[in-house]
Amino acid sequence: MTATRATNRATRLHLSLLPVVALALALAGCGAETPTGNPPPGLSPTGKKEGRPRIALIMKSLANEFFKTMADGARRHQADHSSEYELIVNGIKDERDLKRQVDLIEEMVGQGMDAIVIAPADSRALVAACKHAQEAGIAVINIDNKLDSQVLEEQKVKVPFVGPDNREGARKVGEYLATKLQKGDKVGMLEGIKTAFNGQQRKLGFEEAMKTAGIEIVTSQSASWEIEPANKIASAMLSEHPEIKALLCCNDSMALGALAAVKAAGRGGQVQIVGYDGISAVESAIREGAILATINQHADQLAVFGIEYAIQVREGQAPPADKTTPVDLVTAETLKKP
Repeated sequence: MTATRATNRATRLHLSLLPVVALALALAGCGAETPTGNPPPGLSPTGKKEGRPRIALIMKSLANEFFKTMADGARRHQADHSSEYELIVNGIKDERDLKRQVDLIEEMVGQGMDAIVIAPADSRALVAACKHAQEAGIAVINIDNKLDSQVLEEQKVKVPFVGPDNREGARKVGEYLATKLQKGDKVGMLEGIKTAFNGQQRKLGFEEAMKTAGIEIVTSQSASWEIEPANKIASAMLSEHPEIKALLCCNDSMALGALAAVKAAGRGGQVQIVGYDGISAVESAIREGAILATINQHADQLAVFGIEYAIQVREGQAPPADKTTPVDLVTAETLKKP
């Protein structure tokens, strides 16, 4: 009697499970057909996002004319290629606001951008945020200021750099300055943010040019890329070292600050000034003879180079490798050329 009851119970359990098994098999069958059926919304059958890629340009200080020019160049390029990609342009208040730049990257990750083109305010502090973006499936291209290679290696991340050889550019403008000075002359230097790779490279380029020419750098301080700090520091340099014959400025904003200090000291025409970036205000000062020279690293094209490369990398048309962009010496003579 007991055996009969057990048999009947097993039969009833088996019959009750048949609908569940059938449903599971049906669902499994549907899952197997997904690649050849309709893809999830917004994706192609290959799993790629449909429509135009969405690219975010994240820059440093929008108060700096260099980055305004960069943004304008990017917007013009997008307007001419509106069928190819969408563009979101962002920047920070000044180049010391690292937290805001990290937040911007996180916001772009949250919005599901296809690519981020970034000019990092700091070469070390932005690496982790860029790595997070890559892990989210976003192509990341580094422009203008190169991310620190040691930190990239430590965090096991590769971010291609598209930008100028800052050391070469600074060496070029330093060598030109040396032709206007004498061996043994004394000069001062206004550095950028010390943890920024481009600032480090420009300093090295200036130092190499001065050493080769036998010109001594008697003082060198960071003015954080900004006009006002550069004005104050240059004023102090001129007061403490009246023998200074020139000021080497690692960007054009600092060159403008140095120019104001030279004029305030009544030493216009006596202290040469060189900069780096090729902004219009400095080009005007070069035409007037107030600043000697600068380097044009083509701000209007720099972001475009990065955007075009981001599209190529995203579409598998190019490997994620570094690319060097041009730097050109700007003097009164070059500005006269058509």
